[in-house]
Amino acid sequence: MGTVDDLLAGLDPADRPSIERVYEIAREVVPEAEQGLGYGMPALVYRGKPLISVMRAKKHIGVYPFSPDAVSAVAGMLASHPGIGLDKGTIRFQPDHPIPDDVVRALVMARRDQIER
Repeated sequence: MGTVDDLLAGLDPADRPSIERVYEIAREVVPEAEQGLGYGMPALVYRGKPLISVMRAKKHIGVYPFSPDAVSAVAGMLASHPGIGLDKGTIRFQPDHPIPDDVVRALVMARRDQIER
């Protein structure tokens, strides 16, 4: 797989804005993050560790912060949002029900803080 920029360039126009927004927020929160790979997926990497990846899967868009604890940190913020699903280390959504910006910020901050420890 290529870089985050390669991933974004190849996305369906219906998916791109919501995926791109997650990456934009992550870059705002952690401007030092660089493009790289996390478990073989295009990701933003911070201090040599994967920070976040957002990928289109067959039935959803998946946000992967590479940490079940980071997902747990924002789970309560997502309880009232329709169309958003949680797994151990993943947040799933559809382009018509994107993850709210404040939740993305909290998710990225939680992962950044883990990396900094």
